[in-house]
Amino acid sequence: MKIAIGADHGGYPLKADIIQVLAQAGHQPIDLGAYALDAGDDYPDFAEAVGKSLQTGQAERGIVICGSGVGASIAASKMKGIRAGVCHDTYSAHQGVEHDDMNVLCLGARIIGGELAIEIVLAFVNARFDPDERFQRRLNKVLQIEQSE
Repeated sequence: MKIAIGADHGGYPLKADIIQVLAQAGHQPIDLGAYALDAGDDYPDFAEAVGKSLQTGQAERGIVICGSGVGASIAASKMKGIRAGVCHDTYSAHQGVEHDDMNVLCLGARIIGGELAIEIVLAFVNARFDPDERFQRRLNKVLQIEQSE
């Protein structure tokens, strides 16, 4: 799976480890920066880059890492077709995909450690949307909200 990944200065140290794990698991990580540690960079820039990669079909899913994950989630979720969620546990990471068709995982590098982050990422990328009628019905309602805005 092609997975876009971006991180601001808060998530920069964790990004390289996640890229390595994704590649080892057989995925194709697409590194959208930051390419150097810069305390003055801004998470919305990386959330937008990841979101655009999904919108254009360059990637199938995305990961954005910032200090808390919250800002990245807010920014990414503003984009059409992006369903981003902050996950700091494996259950939310796979359930967000299975029940809600989440396509962007947001992580807070200042909240979780590297090992847990890797487990969360693997739970996210290994999950698939469950087309059960109740999940599809709910997703359709979310998509209707997006269309009406």
